[in-house]
Amino acid sequence: MPIKKSDEIVLKDYQVKIQKGVLNRLVEFIGPLWQKRKIALITDDNVGPLYANIVKGQLLEMGHQVIILTIPAGEASKSWKQVQLLINSLAQNDFVRSDSVIALGGGVVGDLAGFIASIYMRGISIIQIPTSLLAQVDSSVGGKTAIDLNAGKNMVGSFYQPDLVLIDPDTIQTLPKRMLVEGYGEIIKCAALVGGTFWEIIEKVNQAEDIITHAEELIHASITFKAEVVTRDEKEENLRKLLNFGHTIGHALELTETEKLMHGEAVAIGTARITAAFEKKGMTKEGTTLKVKGRLACVGLSVDAKELGSNAFYSAILHDKKIKNDQITLVYIKEIGQPAFYTLKIAEIRNWLSPVLTF
Repeated sequence: MPIKKSDEIVLKDYQVKIQKGVLNRLVEFIGPLWQKRKIALITDDNVGPLYANIVKGQLLEMGHQVIILTIPAGEASKSWKQVQLLINSLAQNDFVRSDSVIALGGGVVGDLAGFIASIYMRGISIIQIPTSLLAQVDSSVGGKTAIDLNAGKNMVGSFYQPDLVLIDPDTIQTLPKRMLVEGYGEIIKCAALVGGTFWEIIEKVNQAEDIITHAEELIHASITFKAEVVTRDEKEENLRKLLNFGHTIGHALELTETEKLMHGEAVAIGTARITAAFEKKGMTKEGTTLKVKGRLACVGLSVDAKELGSNAFYSAILHDKKIKNDQITLVYIKEIGQPAFYTLKIAEIRNWLSPVLTF
């Protein structure tokens, strides 16, 4: 699929703007979109000190009223407790349906704020400003919102589209190296599905620092692919399931690893392992797993995890949201750039995966 040169991607009802420095030019994009209103700027205690006042100042200049709502950083904030706290804050500040939310942060902030916006007064408008690489290439686009339950990740949520997504690649320069690299795990997943020019960009990245150098084109390629998929299948009825490549194993590891994995780290492991499983079955071109592993390894992403193959790991897979009628549809690649689906009885998943849980 060709990658467009424009820094603007248009989905069904909103624009995704990808441009360095956009965080300091909010009036240019939010000004024409929203009339004066109350805005809840939802962020976390890592991102807030870096960027919240920059955003708030520009919103005040536009005549908006702004309250900053800060949550603890980390996956644990995607909870009913935080939903209740945030909704109570909106109600106590007399937010009405014509008021709005801005999500400023990584995937946890975006998922949680999006969910809040989708249910408060049956829906108020939201703008996503993702600041982590993972959120910029994945969760900020597509309209998925969610919180976690003890039974699994993203078990409660909604499809709710933002009014606008603003992506400033400069924000990833403040990320810890681990967060930068884990976001790249999701990018490699997308590139393996797309192939072509996108995979050629991936091959330019030979160390973690190269991710920043090529950030704009990596983000643009990822969002271009996701935008095409989401536009054609908003509610994940068919084509959008492609985005689950690597996620069956990845989500299970996120639930079971005692040394907690970040989402992109888990997806990287899942991408390599599911590719190996299909290559072993002769359904993926020989050598494809080595290509994927090589691209992951050069930035320091592991393809190993302690819980791979454990009873807890397989138990977590049994709670996968994609299971239907005791079957699960796995996404794999025949080779780089040739994705496909394969439906498997869930009872057979252990036999399929066990041969490739050690390399």
